Amino acid sequence: MGVPEKLAARLSMAEQHEYLRSRFSRRTLIRGGAVTLGAVTGGAFVPGATARATVPTQRAASAVERVDGSLVAPFGRHLAWGNDPRTEVSVSWQVPVAVKKPFIRVGAHPTDLSRRIDAEVRTLHTPAGVGASGDHTQYYLHAKLTHLRPGRTYYYGVGHEGFDPAEPHLLGTLGTFTTAPAHKAPFTFTAFGDEGVGYHGLANNALILGQNPAFHLHAGDIAYGDPAGQGKTGDTGFDSRTWDQFLHQTESVAKQVPWMPAYGNHDMEAWYSPNGYGGEDARWTLPDNGPDRENLPGVYSFVYGNTAVISLDANDISFEIPANLGISGGTQTTWLEAQLKRFRAAKDVDFVVVFFHHCAYCTSTAHASEGGVRQEWVPLFEKYTVDLVINGHNHQYERTDVIKGGQVTKKLPIGGTAHPETDGVVYVTAGAAGRGLYAFSAPDSYEGHEHEVDSVASFVNTRDGKRNETVAWSRVRYLDYSFLRVDVTPAEKGRRTTLTVSGIAETGSRIDHFTVARTAK
Repeated sequence: MGVPEKLAARLSMAEQHEYLRSRFSRRTLIRGGAVTLGAVTGGAFVPGATARATVPTQRAASAVERVDGSLVAPFGRHLAWGNDPRTEVSVSWQVPVAVKKPFIRVGAHPTDLSRRIDAEVRTLHTPAGVGASGDHTQYYLHAKLTHLRPGRTYYYGVGHEGFDPAEPHLLGTLGTFTTAPAHKAPFTFTAFGDEGVGYHGLANNALILGQNPAFHLHAGDIAYGDPAGQGKTGDTGFDSRTWDQFLHQTESVAKQVPWMPAYGNHDMEAWYSPNGYGGEDARWTLPDNGPDRENLPGVYSFVYGNTAVISLDANDISFEIPANLGISGGTQTTWLEAQLKRFRAAKDVDFVVVFFHHCAYCTSTAHASEGGVRQEWVPLFEKYTVDLVINGHNHQYERTDVIKGGQVTKKLPIGGTAHPETDGVVYVTAGAAGRGLYAFSAPDSYEGHEHEVDSVASFVNTRDGKRNETVAWSRVRYLDYSFLRVDVTPAEKGRRTTLTVSGIAETGSRIDHFTVARTAK
């Protein structure tokens, strides 16, 4: 398989050669300029099975780099679902220096951590001269746990030679996770985008933890190691060390709540691989059921209870920021339709939630709406009556009325109810997780402070540039830090099942709420 035509047009012959090499050796070596990613393969939690063998690679840490393991504490723990949240969880973490024999312990009780599984090490080296990083090596560790029991809480500890979390004095380092239930049950999940490192992200994380969510969706622009966000190597502000701060910041939530990201424009770190995701591959272990793991590692789906969730990569179809435009050659959109068709036919799935970075509908004065999303995906959202679309990119909260064919089919006031089967789709921009706020061209209008207007002046990014438009679908606008809470209430077949969607401000106050209702299968 060669280089996709649209990508080849932007790469030199040398870069195309490197791209092809990376496709066939991604887990052993990913290069982008002078930056390298190495991996050491570890094991999986499979009761009764033997952990996979360790396979060293070019950038596997040498003994010279290692220090006394008792002096090194893991940090930055973050969980993610596997392909099936009922039985699969990936645990990831970081160490500041190379360690010997990293592992995870797992059990049903904090005093029963006899199961010890080798971890996988992915070493990310960023040399001096790449942005502002200095010469920096990051050590990311991963363990994929399978054959877990549905609806069960597990205790886990991560360690290495010299640091064993089962030791009495280290029991305080243990974490927990709870697998998805085998049957439909009420649950809550949260979502936002555009977090970065700083006080507001930390404050939102504290509030999210208080919601007790089953999982959290991050709609892209995760840490902002690349502040330019153009997917190019020319950004002198790039700093890989930002990720160390970010993973430390989010650990209080992510060590016990699966943290499911989609990739935004600031997540294309071009130094590590032609598609910019070599660094992300080092940091995350996500479901591997997407259409193109080499080019689109942030595209995947999972089902929790009665709700299917789909993560998309809008960099593939972005006219505004075209660094990865067309990188999938259309396979992502084809896969999306197949997923939507499958979930709508599934007897246990009532709701379909889609999240990604660039906005389908937003009136921000910064990025506004992405024409590529409207062109490629919105018709599919409408055809398969998607229940909720969550975006980031614009640093504010905005929620639409119910939309179909670019028009408002039903006004959806705060507290209102949408019926996707007949009405259309609701879109929420939840991009105020922590980075600097943008602006609206119309007044704020949110719960308790409603300011309804007939129309809002905005624009959409097209292949030919920005096109001005005047829209009537902007229902709720809130220009401050916030996140999204979604409460899912299942029901018996033939009865009314609901998603209750709430916008929550950093202050803890509610700024929006509405309901999406369906007839349960």
